[in-house]
Amino acid sequence: MSAPSRFDRGHTDDLMTFLAASPTPYHAVANAAERLEKAGFRQVSETDAWDGTSGGKYVLRGGAIVAWYVPEGAEAHTPFRIVGAHTDSPNLRVKPRPDSGAHGWRQVAVEIYGGPLLNSWLDRDLGLAGRLTLRDGSTRLVNVDRPLLRVPQLAIHLDRSVTAEGLKLDKQRHMQPVWGLGDDVRDGDLITFLEETAGIPSGEVTGWDLMVHSVEPPAYLGRDRELVAGPRMDNLLSVHAGTAALAAAAATPGLRNIPVLAAFDHEENGSQSDTGADGPLLGGVLERSVFARGGSYEDRARAFAATVCLSSDTGHAVHPNYAERHDPTHHPRIDGGPILKVNVNNRYATDGSGRAVFAAACERAGVPFQSFVSNNAMPCGTTIGPITAARHGIRTVDIGVAILSMHSARELCGAQDPFLLAEALTAFLEG
Repeated sequence: MSAPSRFDRGHTDDLMTFLAASPTPYHAVANAAERLEKAGFRQVSETDAWDGTSGGKYVLRGGAIVAWYVPEGAEAHTPFRIVGAHTDSPNLRVKPRPDSGAHGWRQVAVEIYGGPLLNSWLDRDLGLAGRLTLRDGSTRLVNVDRPLLRVPQLAIHLDRSVTAEGLKLDKQRHMQPVWGLGDDVRDGDLITFLEETAGIPSGEVTGWDLMVHSVEPPAYLGRDRELVAGPRMDNLLSVHAGTAALAAAAATPGLRNIPVLAAFDHEENGSQSDTGADGPLLGGVLERSVFARGGSYEDRARAFAATVCLSSDTGHAVHPNYAERHDPTHHPRIDGGPILKVNVNNRYATDGSGRAVFAAACERAGVPFQSFVSNNAMPCGTTIGPITAARHGIRTVDIGVAILSMHSARELCGAQDPFLLAEALTAFLEG
């Protein structure tokens, strides 16, 4: 399949804006919701009764969003077409007692979230962002998007073994960032600083979900600016593409399916939470949509049986320095179009019928696609795909964009691939 003759660099520009504005899952879903609001969607509360009216709607829960568009004339058993993604990325997250330090240094106590490439966080200017919970139960987003913290690497003069044995990092001892000087470390200093930053009265913050992020903005890279370097592409690249695809599908007349975006939190640590893919969020939203349109359990069963989900997550492009780590006959290339991810042991949910669904969407969009399988000697990662298929009985296909440096603080993709993914997702949602 040949590459499309068109390429919208504006989509990739917008992706870079989205990445920079979304240092945490909470910011990512807020930004996705803002874009959907501009496309005519409205937020519905999980504690309110839902009606069966047509139009675009969405639910926010923590770092997750589920959005859907009900076309005019949709029946109770109308099937869904779902783009699934996740909002979280491996990083460093602030502990319950964040204020620490030693030997004249003030530090922030952090815990390792997911499976980050720890070395990529060293000697990098870091900001701090997340969600603050106030005494009345309300929440506020905060983002200190300037150099605030740093995890300093040990000088080679104090560890000559690095040259021969490689860098070895202890997650507890070596990854605690510094953020100032002084021996007078006091409990509450960090939260007081964040209250002042966010304009919140002192003592009002009683809970927090905070994480570290690189403040270096996304950027085009290469002689011809054909690459994009940036943070959190795994998996905000898919969240951004799915949001754009849902907004485009909602503007398409004659839809015969209900297009859905489901962007979950906590994929990087197993998805087992009330906002994760292994939780009840998606199933509850889809069922309530059926019942709000006057449907029965039979209608719910019919709708789910005809539903298809594309689980969109990043995958591995062939690495020029480590080509032997890849399957010898499957070498996904940057800007070669989205990848279809296959694993016969169900680490990915794709089967032959799922491949046909994705191939049809790519053909309609005029988008090339590639296949990815792991080297047989390498353990395979997994996604929300198998979880979605097993939990809801929904046919699911694993796809994504091929990147390098996955789980690094700064990842690398092709400038065209995000646009090609969004085009394929739009064609899929339009059915």
